[in-house]
Amino acid sequence: MKQPLLAFNDKGIYCAQADVYLDPWRAVPKAIITHGHSDHSRYGHGSYITHHMNVPIILHRLGNINVSGKAWGETFTINGVTFSFHPAGHIIGSAQIRVEYKGEVWVFTGDYKTEDDGISTAYEVVKCHTFITENTFGLPCFKWTPQAEVMNDINNWWAQNKADGQTSVLFGYTLGKAQRLLKYLDPSIGKIYTHGAVENMTQILRQMVDFPETTLITRETKKEDLLGNIVLAPPSAHGTPWIRKMTPYVTGAASGWMAFRGARRRRAIDRGFVLSDHCDWAGLLESIQATGAEKIICTHGYSDIFSTYLRELGYDARTEHTQYEGDEGESDKEAETVSEEGDVV
Repeated sequence: MKQPLLAFNDKGIYCAQADVYLDPWRAVPKAIITHGHSDHSRYGHGSYITHHMNVPIILHRLGNINVSGKAWGETFTINGVTFSFHPAGHIIGSAQIRVEYKGEVWVFTGDYKTEDDGISTAYEVVKCHTFITENTFGLPCFKWTPQAEVMNDINNWWAQNKADGQTSVLFGYTLGKAQRLLKYLDPSIGKIYTHGAVENMTQILRQMVDFPETTLITRETKKEDLLGNIVLAPPSAHGTPWIRKMTPYVTGAASGWMAFRGARRRRAIDRGFVLSDHCDWAGLLESIQATGAEKIICTHGYSDIFSTYLRELGYDARTEHTQYEGDEGESDKEAETVSEEGDVV
């Protein structure tokens, strides 16, 4: 039986011909990385190859590692296997990995979204025979509202909170979501303050994107300074002593999970905004059809339900277990490097 070009094992997605792993979750000698979220780029590999925009991100997160960067569409060959990176649209620097050997083409998406958010390089359809896709929001109930409408709602919410004499605290993941929100917040309403973890990552990304001005919250920041303004913070900051500085405040969260009734209540959030860095149901189906692939491998998320539906449509679809979180980004471990006051430690 012919060995598949890519196979799943206990370390990650393995290309035996090239002896290299894609987004491995255990330490390996050589890794090709789709993007900077902690479930896809982990510490301990011998060498890392990624898109050049992702290099400063993973250096910031992982420290002194052996990493090289490639341009969009730039090919590199390892033992006869040709690899290239193509935009995934998930976050800044996120890529799909195209793998070709003897005329056979596979594509691994990592995480991706089809809506152009204006800060990530827009998703690109890559033709292939086998498509490895995430399924984070692979249920028909997930249907995203256009970003412009969501951001208009967020800015109106902030303006109303200011009129009511309250501080707006908006939660979004440190890498990706926080910068997407920041890009479209309206500075004419007030000042934009940041938690230390958000500020650290945003400073790394300012070399690639023009963001509005932000002010880091420190021990010297007073409640009066924050009143009527907005604070961008990671979800991990909610319920910590750090947030007491915001009183009186109103909380909001931007996430695809806000589409679920009860998600906001379970997270003790005052207002939920449905804004995801992943495809909705329609985006997944449209992407798969556009690739021309006949074989589909479904990974993290609602993979069993989604692959069953794909088989009903006539695809050769199956699921594979991975250690990708299937959540809205990462666990915000970086926030642990910031004190309760939001200062860098």
